[in-house]
Amino acid sequence: MTRELNSQCNTPLNGVLPKLIASTLTSVALLSSTLLSQEIDVKITNNTNGIFFTPLLVSAHPATAALFTSGTVASANLQAMAEGGDISGLSADLVLENADSVENPAGGLLAPGASTMTSLSTAVENTNLSVVGMMLPTNDGFVALNNWEVPTVVGTYTININAYDAGTEANSELITDIPADPGSKAGTGATGVTTAIEGYVHIHRGSIGDSDASGGASDLNVSAHRWLNPVATITVTVK
Repeated sequence: MTRELNSQCNTPLNGVLPKLIASTLTSVALLSSTLLSQEIDVKITNNTNGIFFTPLLVSAHPATAALFTSGTVASANLQAMAEGGDISGLSADLVLENADSVENPAGGLLAPGASTMTSLSTAVENTNLSVVGMMLPTNDGFVALNNWEVPTVVGTYTININAYDAGTEANSELITDIPADPGSKAGTGATGVTTAIEGYVHIHRGSIGDSDASGGASDLNVSAHRWLNPVATITVTVK
């Protein structure tokens, strides 16, 4: 009797057991993928007194997909963002990296003192976070969180971030060289602060400005447009 029961049991198990193991392994792989992917909220606050941020690009991406490296020449797409607020090129670069991105969460300019928030559902490989946007009025200044590794532990994380200079345009501080002055406080007729182009990405020194609305070296108003780092706070909530 025992031999007969074993014979009856062995026949179906020979076919079922490998399928059961394969199914279990697949389920474990899917569960691991779910556990490793993350849901994050990203809040950006403009901490300046009179500087606006152009439409921001917020992206979770692989660690190998940094948007720039300090001390090196800016890419053409970084230059387009830093000089004119155009994030389309950088966004296209990140699409090639299968990044999870949100463009323009504020629905336009982010004013001084204002905040905007967005959420990302990140793929397993998109472990790092970047946020970029041009600063107005500047020649080629931009606010950036660059390639920050997102923690895997649930919680809220706060990062104070600096402004960068793309090094692609002289910081003349002439309103004729700057896309717009959203605060409408810039002057005219200045001679220009400098004609030097640095040639590499670096931490921005800040705008100099002056109090002469119809001359001087700078068209920027020293009381409205001068700023120091850090220029923004980013709050990341990992769920």
